[in-house]
Amino acid sequence: MYFSTLLLLAASTLTLAAPAARDTGPDPNTVFIQTFTFAGSGCPAGSVANATDATKTVLTLIYDNYVAQIGPGTLPTDHRKNCQVNLDVHYPGGWQFSLFSVDYRGFENLDRGVTGKQVATYYFSGQRSQISATTTFVGPKTQNYLISEDFLVESLVWSPCGSNYPLNINSQIYLTSTNANANGLLTTDSTDFKFSEIFHIRWRQCH
Repeated sequence: MYFSTLLLLAASTLTLAAPAARDTGPDPNTVFIQTFTFAGSGCPAGSVANATDATKTVLTLIYDNYVAQIGPGTLPTDHRKNCQVNLDVHYPGGWQFSLFSVDYRGFENLDRGVTGKQVATYYFSGQRSQISATTTFVGPKTQNYLISEDFLVESLVWSPCGSNYPLNINSQIYLTSTNANANGLLTTDSTDFKFSEIFHIRWRQCH
């Protein structure tokens, strides 16, 4: 069983897509992931992978082992999982980018009395500004989910001009319960049990 956020990390892909008009973004051939690291209880070594497609405006990450569980037989460490992802994106000078929306896909199986939360914070190294998103899941419920989070233009965090700084994605999922006998599981989907996130990227020229 696994939990995912929308970032291909495991066996899938990290995607950055580019707008059709060349003047709305850099040449897609000049945008790529230089280095990619991750660590945390929700993403042990070997459980996350990344890849880029041809267009460079959608970034997808998939976690292969990101799952939180609660109920009889589980440990406190099963109730909360976290993952810190660092993406060093190479792109040409004169451009900067920001995340303007995120799609979350996953699976929830929560008994009555169980509540789950997914929290993610996005920021660039060396900057204080950040974007955060929180999703709450309340049992009883068993279903696949797709949630889209749109960030306000005034809240966007842009990569610095003049140099490339890593994009950091700090996420966690956790479950709480008011019923000691209730069970809960939060993951990506019921078939392959992966957690995924898709990030939509906006480009602009430096001024």
